[in-house]
Amino acid sequence: MAMQRLQVYVLLILSLALTCAATTYVVGGNSGWDISTDLDTWATGKTFFVGDVLVFQFSSSEALDEVTKENYDKCNTTNVLRSYTNGNTTITLSKPGTMYFISGNKLYCLGGMKLQVDVENNQAYSPANPPQPASGATLPVQPSTKTNVPTSSGVVHGGWHSTLMSVSIGFLATVLWVHGADMNIYLR
Repeated sequence: MAMQRLQVYVLLILSLALTCAATTYVVGGNSGWDISTDLDTWATGKTFFVGDVLVFQFSSSEALDEVTKENYDKCNTTNVLRSYTNGNTTITLSKPGTMYFISGNKLYCLGGMKLQVDVENNQAYSPANPPQPASGATLPVQPSTKTNVPTSSGVVHGGWHSTLMSVSIGFLATVLWVHGADMNIYLR
């Protein structure tokens, strides 16, 4: 019985550790994504991982652009990877590497309203590798039917609601597992 309790505690601790890995960051802190915010100072000392979420809070009359390093350095707002114009925008960091964000207003960008985010790999949130074709096999090449329509959401995905739900499900599974183990004792 003591061994089963130990297993339950270990399972519970592991489930909490795995579900609490992602962090949600409000870019710029209380000031948000704003020309008056020192974004370099805000980002200093933060380590961003795959699975973390960036929340950009700004007026819907403004724009947030994701750009290449070259366009980041030059504050080029005409050749962007993605543009977000709906105000509060959440971006989940989905792959390791460096991401660059600038204000859609070139003058604001030149004034320092830009952010470089270095995203580190986090094995708990790494997507599975896609299946590879068999040796010598070729896949048909078809043009994509998707359009690159930027989207924005005011909902934070992966925040404390998701963590609470994951912990609740983990706890319920643990209780059912323990209850099942107790039933096995009575059935013997």
